[in-house]
Amino acid sequence: MSPQRRFALALLALVPVLALAAPAAGAPVVLVVGDSISAGYGLAQGEVWVSLLEARLRAEKWPQRVVNASISGDTTAGGRARLSALLKEHRPSVVVVELGGNDALRGQPLAATRANLDAMVQAAQGAGAKVLIVGMKLPPNYGTAYVREFDAVFAEVAKSRKTAFVPYLFDGFGEDMAFFQADRIHPTREAQPKMLATVWPALRPLLAR
Repeated sequence: MSPQRRFALALLALVPVLALAAPAAGAPVVLVVGDSISAGYGLAQGEVWVSLLEARLRAEKWPQRVVNASISGDTTAGGRARLSALLKEHRPSVVVVELGGNDALRGQPLAATRANLDAMVQAAQGAGAKVLIVGMKLPPNYGTAYVREFDAVFAEVAKSRKTAFVPYLFDGFGEDMAFFQADRIHPTREAQPKMLATVWPALRPLLAR
């Protein structure tokens, strides 16, 4: 068994154990606003990368607690509509935005996707939170121009708003169907540690001790 697989299995095993030592209610909040990828579609509770993130924070004794406000099927418009209430309720120190894939699947104008993401970042920053934008990519069958424009949306917003940025959540396995469920869209349990490993280097600097 490879060292990476041993680490992944150990991290997954930490979830139920560390649930006994949850952070205090007043701990800083990392708010994740995403779609089915972060909501854990097709996975058991505790297996999704967001849960593994919380397990890692506890294992490494970070003070933050994670609030997963991801909803399957959500779009940037949906995230934008509900973000204000989430900011008021949780007062996060960090907001992770993982939205946009469903915009493309529904053929929505990418100008609207860009505007929604920008508005979400602006609202989160206005509430005093640091922001991490998590990007997604499309398969080539969507057409070269559309794929290129979609890919650029995330980078453009991150650059203009000076946020942390992960270009591609499925980096390193996005073309390997062994890491996807039968629908070929949603990652498997085994892919979740890979997603966390992709997000962590960009997220860690946002976590103030």
